[in-house]
Amino acid sequence: MTVAVRSFAKINLGLYIGAARADGYHDLRTVYQTIALHDVIRVSVGRGSGIEIVCTDARVPLDSSNTCYRMAERVMDELGVKGRVNVEIEKRLPVRGGLGAASSNAVATLVALERALKRKLSAQVRLRIAADVGSDLPLFLVGGTTLGVGRGEEVYPLADLPAVALVVVMPEVGVSTAQAFADWDSLVQREKAAELGAAWTGEGARPHTTPPHTESAAELRSAGRTNASAATRTGTGRSPVTTRDEQLTRPRASDRLIEVGRVLSAWLSGLPNIIGSPNIIGSPNTGAPAKGGSRAGNLLLDLVRTGIENDFEKVVFPLYPELRDIKGALERAGSRYASLSGSGSTLYGLFQSRADAAKAVSRLRKQGLKAAATSTLTRRKYWKAVVGR
Repeated sequence: MTVAVRSFAKINLGLYIGAARADGYHDLRTVYQTIALHDVIRVSVGRGSGIEIVCTDARVPLDSSNTCYRMAERVMDELGVKGRVNVEIEKRLPVRGGLGAASSNAVATLVALERALKRKLSAQVRLRIAADVGSDLPLFLVGGTTLGVGRGEEVYPLADLPAVALVVVMPEVGVSTAQAFADWDSLVQREKAAELGAAWTGEGARPHTTPPHTESAAELRSAGRTNASAATRTGTGRSPVTTRDEQLTRPRASDRLIEVGRVLSAWLSGLPNIIGSPNIIGSPNTGAPAKGGSRAGNLLLDLVRTGIENDFEKVVFPLYPELRDIKGALERAGSRYASLSGSGSTLYGLFQSRADAAKAVSRLRKQGLKAAATSTLTRRKYWKAVVGR
């Protein structure tokens, strides 16, 4: 029996990168949001052994480097069953596009294999396997609006938010996430060198006398449980406890990530104002509803109004200026907010209505851009659509 499962994409509503960790990863803060664009994964299990990946897109690897292959291997091993697994990937989403397609494909493979074998893994085992295969995978075991911390694998389901219309532009260029992180590290090192130079010459040097707030991760976890199920921790992204002296000398990148955590925590808690002084992301959120509706109906747009941004834009746009131009095109087409998703190359824009999104798609296509109108998916609709019910 062949089981077909939809493999939905995600966007990042803000993405902030912390300092590189000892394990080579970076601490992140992001809000993941599943959207209706998707691939289709078909899985069957027959006699024999081994795993076969089938895909007509030449950019998709067919060997053990494929996330679907690794997921199938892990699931069969965990369940202790034998058989030859065939995974067919019908590609509709871009490869290396920042929409989490490979990660979503792997989770869809897990779901399809369970259905094909009529066996089911526990939620804890599912999350453990997903986090082992890749940082973005656990979010697709949650769906809807999800807080991501750690290296992105530590996910917290948030309250289901009403659907928002959006336009996704998928350029042909592919961006390497690994290279984007390396470029970010280089940028941070250059900024540190410039600060040290300024301090040595006495220019722009300012003492840092207030230790940063150190409970950001705990606040995020607590706030993220509001109207949502318990947190689904799958990794060890928690930062170690530091002394006051260490706090005073920690990199500014870490201070900034802590402040970002405070901003997100305030939004998640539904506070009327951002905590403390004006935040480093942008203008403080006033707590007033976004234009055109109640606060409950515009929480995503209210998040946008806090000034969220994607750090990857700082290193990806200089290398791919055409992506910066596409962001500008989305803004001129009427988007309330436009951003790179993940490390790119896909960009998206949030719109007030489906009609506005449809008009924007028409305008962007006339400019030669591959644009599609879609919408965000609530958690309930996500899981209902995954298996086509």
